[in-house]
Order: sequence, then structure tokens, then C-alpha cells
Amino acid sequence: MRLERPVLQVALDFENLSRALPAAKESVAGGADWVEAGTPLIKSEGLDAVRALKKAFPDHRIVADMKIMDTGAFEVEIAAKAGADLVTVLGTADDDTIAEAVRGGHQYGAEVVVDLLNVADPVARTRKVAELGAAAVCWHIGIDMQMAGRTPFEVLGELAKSSPVPVAVAGGLTSESAAKAVRAGALIVIVGGAITKSANIQAATEAVRRAIDTKTEVPSEHFHRYSDAEVREAFLKVSSPNLSDAMQRHGAMHGIHPHLPLPTTKVVGPAVTVVTRDGDWAKPVEAIDRAGRGDVIVVDAGGGTTAIWGELASWSAHGRGVAGVVIDGAARDVDAILALGFPVFSRNVSPNAGEPKGHGEIGVEVVVGGERVRPGDWIVGDLSGVVVVPRERAAEIANRALDVLEHENRVREEIQRGSTLSAVQKLERWERVG
Repeated sequence: MRLERPVLQVALDFENLSRALPAAKESVAGGADWVEAGTPLIKSEGLDAVRALKKAFPDHRIVADMKIMDTGAFEVEIAAKAGADLVTVLGTADDDTIAEAVRGGHQYGAEVVVDLLNVADPVARTRKVAELGAAAVCWHIGIDMQMAGRTPFEVLGELAKSSPVPVAVAGGLTSESAAKAVRAGALIVIVGGAITKSANIQAATEAVRRAIDTKTEVPSEHFHRYSDAEVREAFLKVSSPNLSDAMQRHGAMHGIHPHLPLPTTKVVGPAVTVVTRDGDWAKPVEAIDRAGRGDVIVVDAGGGTTAIWGELASWSAHGRGVAGVVIDGAARDVDAILALGFPVFSRNVSPNAGEPKGHGEIGVEVVVGGERVRPGDWIVGDLSGVVVVPRERAAEIANRALDVLEHENRVREEIQRGSTLSAVQKLERWERVG
């Protein structure tokens, strides 16, 4: 494979061909060179997806991201007959499988790209698969690895320098990072979500194309992935429903209601946990002195109906820079608290206050709204409710929630163009049978 300039390959990782085709047309209009039928699309629609793409774009190279692991020649053959110009085989496959895939490709007019996903020594494996006849290799950081903050750039430069065949790169690339990939030596830049999840796919493709051609970063508002040090910033961008979706419908506190002083619509911070008895407000108030700026006090008051939090506690917390309080129990003085501008979430509201008896503890594991909360777990609350995110998974979940938000942005755009949610998602097709 000889490439005169870096190639932009758009990855169509949709589940429905009805969404993939319009996205492909917009991306080609924006400057995409190659069109990839992504693995999810092939698994969902079969090789009819490749046939449809080849019919729609006869002058563009079509990539079938088959991720072949066995029966190399046969699977390359059926992909090539469907219209694929390039077919991917996993680098962890046996040498015989890769060699057979290459032979099948020669016979049916397709080239083999070896995907180095999870290969322990990508440099050595690249040399070997090149000997076996691979046309290119792909240094690939998978989506699940991206969510943990991994990027492809730690290895890409070394791989590109040593590879005897063109190197493709995939792994959360955007208009900001595509230029870095080209400067590192990548000749095939594979971009998925930063194009296909954009409201304006053509404009997003044009931005990536410009970054590739000029080797200069083009700023992007979306599609950034965050590290542990950036978790608060990331959580401020997403909603509690985004987070619940990202955690497979887990993490949401039940029965905890927001009392938010507009324009404040979101509370984000690590938890300072408190357990107390119904009506005993001593430990919740003492926790204010232990909380730091930006923390969220989370109180397990057993779902009680006697207030353990009110206006004066809110003034104290506000003065300390506490971000908010979440109470599985009762609060009072809600009108005064809202006027102060302090965010409160509680199960109940009651004018009755108890006594500061001092029962309970601070800094222990609690259960609030049916969810376990440990000191330092992240709390995100908004008008839809409260979600708790385990501290050790904070960056991963934040990135997954951003991915949910980005997908929703694209679906919203398709609905606003005249479709409906049911039509976009093909709900009847995916209903469980039986």
C-alpha cells in the first residue's frame, strides 16, 4: 500500500444502517477519504452494510472492520465479495490466520489491515505481519480503554518509525489530536465519534481534514477525554441521567428530591459522609467543619421526617464553600435556603427540628437513597436527582457519561431534522421477542 498523503477514514460504529448512510454521506462531503463499516454495524446489519456503502460510494475505499480472529481467507473473501477494499484482522490472531487472510485478499481484490488492539509488542508484531503480507497495521486504543484515559500516542511514534507498512491510528481522535497523530507518523487517521456524533457531521469532518492537512490542532468543543485531575470539570458537563446511563442504570439515589436555587442547576463534589438518627442534627452540623471547599455533605438520617438541616446550617456550609448537602431524611427552612443560594437535596421537608444529641458518625460508609456512599465518592446532583459515582471509577464514568451526552446530541439533531426518537433508534426492530 502506497499513500501519497495522510488518509482520513471515518468509522461508522452505528447499530442501524439507516443512520450510518446519511452520516457517511455528510462525512464524505466534508473530506473523508475512506469509509469504514464499523464492527458494531457489521454485527448488526451483516455485510449488507458493506454492500450499501460500496454502492453509495463506488469511488471511495470501503473498509470492513471485521476484526477477524480465525478462518482468515473465508472471512476476507465474503467481505471482499460484498465490496470491501480493506478488511481488518486482529494482530493477536495466529500467523496462519493472517497469512490465509492475505492470500484470500489477493484472490478477491482486498487488502488486509492488521489491528494491533491489545498486542503486547506492537513493533515486533508489525514486522511479522508485514512479512506475512499485511498492507497496513492499525495502532488501536479501544473505547473501553479510552474511557480509562488511555491514548494511542505513547507508542504511535515509535511504531510509525519502525513499521515497514503504513500505520493507521484509532482511539478517540478528534480535530485536536488528529494533527498530533500525523506528526507522529500515522498515514491513516481513523476518526469515529468526533465526526459521527457531531450535530454537523460535514463541518466536523472538515475540521479533522484541516487538522490532518495542516498538521495543526483545530479546537473542538466536544469529545475531550478527562483524567482523574479533571473529573470535576467533566462532571459539570454531564447530567445525572447521563451518569446513570453510563453506569448501566445504576448509581441513582431514589426518593431524594432537589431544592436548587436557580440559576444553580448542578452540584458536583466528593462526599463527606454522615450517619445520624432522625432529628439528631449534631453530626451533620459538625461535618460542615470537616468539609472542604467543593465537598458535598451526604447524610444518612434513616429517611426520617424530623429536620436535621435548616437555614443556619446552610449559612455555615455556604461560608465554608461546601457545594451542597444530600439528606436521606428531612430538611426545613427551604425558602430561606433557596434565597441564600445553597443547594439541598432531601427525602422529606418538615418544619419540625430535633435535638443535637450527637449520635452517629462522620466519615463512614452510608446508604442514602438506596445507594452506598463512601467518603470521597463523587456526588452529582441536578434537577433530575442525585447520582453517586465510586471514587476509583470517577474518570472512567465521567468519560462514559460524556460519550452518552455526545450520542444524545447527534440523536437530537436527527430528531430536529424531522425524524422521531422511535424512528431514529428503530425501536420495533430491537424489541425483545417472546
